[in-house]
Amino acid sequence: MRFRTWVIMVAMIGLVFGRDPAVSQSASWPERPVTMVVPLAAGSGIDVLARVLAPRLSEILGQTVVVENVAGAGGTTGAARVAKAAPDGLQFLLGGTGTHAYAQVLYAHPQYDALNDFEPVALVAEQPVVLIARKDLPADNLREFVAYTKDNQAKMQYGSAGAGSAAHLACVVLNSAAGLTVTHIPYRGGGQAMQDLIAGRIDYQCPLLPIATQQIQSGSIKAIALLSRERSRTMPGLATAREQGLADLDISNWSAFFLPKGTPPSIVQKLHDATVATMNSPAIQARLDEMGIDLVGPERRSGQYLHDFVKSEIEKWAGPIKAAGVNAD
Repeated sequence: MRFRTWVIMVAMIGLVFGRDPAVSQSASWPERPVTMVVPLAAGSGIDVLARVLAPRLSEILGQTVVVENVAGAGGTTGAARVAKAAPDGLQFLLGGTGTHAYAQVLYAHPQYDALNDFEPVALVAEQPVVLIARKDLPADNLREFVAYTKDNQAKMQYGSAGAGSAAHLACVVLNSAAGLTVTHIPYRGGGQAMQDLIAGRIDYQCPLLPIATQQIQSGSIKAIALLSRERSRTMPGLATAREQGLADLDISNWSAFFLPKGTPPSIVQKLHDATVATMNSPAIQARLDEMGIDLVGPERRSGQYLHDFVKSEIEKWAGPIKAAGVNAD
């Protein structure tokens, strides 16, 4: 009897200590708060999106999703942190065009491999880019803006959230398409660039529309053109650059969730499912629609789609960035 009891105890101990930790962890994830790393400063377009999504994600996951801004190097500092994090699901990245397309071209030796150092979770949203100018710039449309800038470009300046940031590269592509040569002023965040534009210390910038919506509506700056392919439901009266003469211009920024490479598939799936449920929430859809952020359709939300999309985006932006001679090294 004692021998039988001993055998049972040994077997139970073997089951407990022989259990795969990853399997156990995956089944119970998340047991404590998780961190959504936002690789740009507070107030940036991607930060705005994160703070709309986080509360609903928290409700669905049953744990608090903490938004942490880890800015630097055009978003690559925060992305690298997640790429190198333990694959336990406790940190995930709200990355996008900057971290997973531009960065692979801007740096001769990127801190991470956008395709192979992450587990793609879901493509979430796209945001239009807008050309905005100081309110007293003597131009009200793109044709007038290009003509004025060509005559005054030696003394003009445009700003962005930093060298290699989405706003910087959007203006680089715009300037190249329009034949402009203007001095770039990099800031440590989009908020500082916006403050100087409002004060008239710089002439224009190319941020995401949600960053500029309030200032445009208040009249503290002026909107010249949307740089994305289609008009925005937020500002249907604002014509695109394509409509105003730059027929091939198409600049928008997308956002997606990524986990560190090697994260258990069940955790990836749980975060994916929670993300889709958040995107399907009518309150979330209404809020983002108000802000000019477009959620992607169901056919574009899978992890495999995101992987293939990132690959195509790297290829898409490599040409224009190299042609413009922009690098972050």
